[in-house]
Amino acid sequence: MMMLNMMILIFFMFIMGNMIFVSKYKHLMIVLLSLEFIVLSIFFFMLIMLNLFFFNMYMLMVFLVFSVCEGALGLSILVSMIRTHGNDYFQSFNLL
Repeated sequence: MMMLNMMILIFFMFIMGNMIFVSKYKHLMIVLLSLEFIVLSIFFFMLIMLNLFFFNMYMLMVFLVFSVCEGALGLSILVSMIRTHGNDYFQSFNLL
């Protein structure tokens, strides 16, 4: 019963992160935070599933390495966008 509650909570976290990602398209920082929230929910899901089936945790370490690289890349894009445009609004960012 407790495992089912944990899975429902993780699924709720994943859905809420996706809803924020889709609806908040004005600021880049909010989009990056919602992506990190989605990554955190996937990490919790993998942690529970790997513990449930008694697998090794090496895949979690690989997942954490990729998620940290994704976060660093997002922050570097945010810093470069703020330096060139002065804010993190998507409306002021022109691709042409």
